[in-house]
Amino acid sequence: MTAIKIDGKAFSQGLRARVASAVEVLKGQHGLTPGLAVVLVGEDPASEVYVRNKGIATRECGMESFGYKMPADTSEEVLLAKVRELNADPAVHGILVQFPVPDQISQQNVIETIEPAKDVDGLHPINAGYLSSGLDAMVPCTPLGCLMLVKDQLGDLSGKRAIIVGRSNLVGKPMGQLLLAENATVTIAHSRTQDLAAECRCADILVAAVGRPHFVQGDWVKPGACVIDVGINRIPAPERGEGKTRLVGDVDYDAAFDVAGSITPVPGGVGPMTIACLMRNTLVAACRQTGLVVPKI
Repeated sequence: MTAIKIDGKAFSQGLRARVASAVEVLKGQHGLTPGLAVVLVGEDPASEVYVRNKGIATRECGMESFGYKMPADTSEEVLLAKVRELNADPAVHGILVQFPVPDQISQQNVIETIEPAKDVDGLHPINAGYLSSGLDAMVPCTPLGCLMLVKDQLGDLSGKRAIIVGRSNLVGKPMGQLLLAENATVTIAHSRTQDLAAECRCADILVAAVGRPHFVQGDWVKPGACVIDVGINRIPAPERGEGKTRLVGDVDYDAAFDVAGSITPVPGGVGPMTIACLMRNTLVAACRQTGLVVPKI
């Protein structure tokens, strides 16, 4: 058996196009332009790239992009004041503070200061609680993108057995809630899970989100399973030249490809879905804040 390679890049392009179309309708029929504010503290090169890409995607979808760059020595008080200012700005429907933040700032305090309705990262405890209660919540972008890819491959998930390797607030826990809402039977595995390989072999859906390169082995995968690799790890690539690196996921892709029914590559799988779902979340947030019906995209 060889797997279907899940093309997250192509899927995300379709999602972004649907968001852009919905934004055009909002502008034309309601005079509403969704706005996303992104705040970057410090000069982390990777974060700067992410922020730039988010700004480009926002504008390509026809939305307003507000960028704020603050120095690395910014105090928590000053950052939280900026967040409160954005909370009160009616032109801003979504707020994202790029993490990690410098050590003098509490990431949790930042999360809890963002107005839940504008929390397009879906990390506020109120949104987490709403999600676990089956209520309308802002859902973290990466697990939302993962769910879209899984449903595109498998359709109805009722009764499917799913395992999520990793229990982070950003991916593992919300992924479990999303799959439960689709009536899957969900296991969340972690560093204390006994016989992790055996647990994985039972799963029709395997989501790996641990941040360890090639952690999930090919013989851990149930034949025909849908494998979603959230990991983005940079490892040495001497074959490309001295000092060169390459990106790999948390799954041994080549080994799993011979067993799985479908699998996301790294790069080109889950990664593009994260920004596309951020665009979707900003659209959803704008509609909810203005009392408009959220379009089905």
